[in-house]
Amino acid sequence: MSGKKNVDLLVGAQWGDEGKGKVVDMLGSDVDVFVRFQGGANAGHTVISDGQKVVFHLLPSGMLYSGKLCVLGNGLVIDPEQFLAETNELFQRGQDKARLAVSPHAHVVMPYHRMLDKLQEEARGKGRKIGTTGRGIGPCYVDKYSRSGLRIEDLIDPDVLRERLTYILEEKNQIFTKLYNQKPLPFDEVYEPARKWGEAIAPYVDDIRAILRKAVDEGQHVLLEGAQAALLDIDHGTYPYVTSSSTSAAGAFTGTGLAPNDLTRVIAVVKAYTTRVGEGAFPTEDFEEAGEKLRANGGEFGATTGRPRRCGWLDIPALKYSMELNGADVIALTKLDVLTGMGGIKVCVAYEKDGEKISTWPTDYRVLDNLKPVYETLPGWDDDITNCKTFEELPANAQSYVKYIEEKLKTPVMLIGVGADRNQTINRGM
Repeated sequence: MSGKKNVDLLVGAQWGDEGKGKVVDMLGSDVDVFVRFQGGANAGHTVISDGQKVVFHLLPSGMLYSGKLCVLGNGLVIDPEQFLAETNELFQRGQDKARLAVSPHAHVVMPYHRMLDKLQEEARGKGRKIGTTGRGIGPCYVDKYSRSGLRIEDLIDPDVLRERLTYILEEKNQIFTKLYNQKPLPFDEVYEPARKWGEAIAPYVDDIRAILRKAVDEGQHVLLEGAQAALLDIDHGTYPYVTSSSTSAAGAFTGTGLAPNDLTRVIAVVKAYTTRVGEGAFPTEDFEEAGEKLRANGGEFGATTGRPRRCGWLDIPALKYSMELNGADVIALTKLDVLTGMGGIKVCVAYEKDGEKISTWPTDYRVLDNLKPVYETLPGWDDDITNCKTFEELPANAQSYVKYIEEKLKTPVMLIGVGADRNQTINRGM
């Protein structure tokens, strides 16, 4: 054992879509092990390398690097069809050089989960919808915690799969027929595909906790790759408009079997403005020309659903909350180039509610829904920054914007994204 640990945790600091995939990909050449630890195919990491766009929903972004180990931890819920589709696509591209290992304890998203997800969302009606992706993530996590779920290890044992699926389907069909007036799912139509998924996934299954323990103890560089973001955390986000997993730093430990003292650094990914997909509070959302321009310039459409993202300005109180929640050591600032030509750049520094000024992020969603942002306006820039290689090459106002964020959040900005490609990143000593 080397005794020196080298474990980075990368988390989204806002409502997701911050560009985590690009940051992971940019750091990838120095990483030995890439790990996904929570969420499922509701995540969408877009990576553009050498002009080629690749979208990952389940696989770690490190799959684009040869000779690396990529891990899907026990905290994930894995859609087998999506998993096999992504691996097959990589094989066809000739990019299947990374080793892939899957935890036997990760739960499986089944067809009935996707059905339930959509039926439940429809039943909520207007004004109560959460804005889920319909990928079955929430219902799968529900089964996990009610101890009625299927795990990867169940898929690869046909006898266990048959036994467990028999009583699970009996329960689900009661829900489909009596609550939602739907036809029951025939057993064989669920069992046979699931059995074949188990055969296809079996070669990837391994003892993830032991693999990661060995990697950490040997001083290998491990990168824990979070999906979604802190403000969507099931416990600490804008509940009920959140995802179904622990998206903040703490989720990395339950989702892998690593210990908190294994961690050496938390990298918070912050978009230079703010976006959100789905329902829920968004104090700095801009409904006017600026919001439309941010969406158009930033290509703000969901990688998983294609839905247009809600767009608005940077929110300092929300980010301070996120920095504290995650124990962020450094910031990777993405999409700074999108602010080029925006004119004056607004930054929310506080809120107003009923004439009272609030400088911290409220934890009560009823308060969040009725906040008016208090803005400071910083001067913008018009120069193209997509070819800038150093911080000093950025226009003065762009430099000032970065320094402003560092000062407000008391956290250094070590990476700056100035374009979509892997190489369009300014590294300030990450």
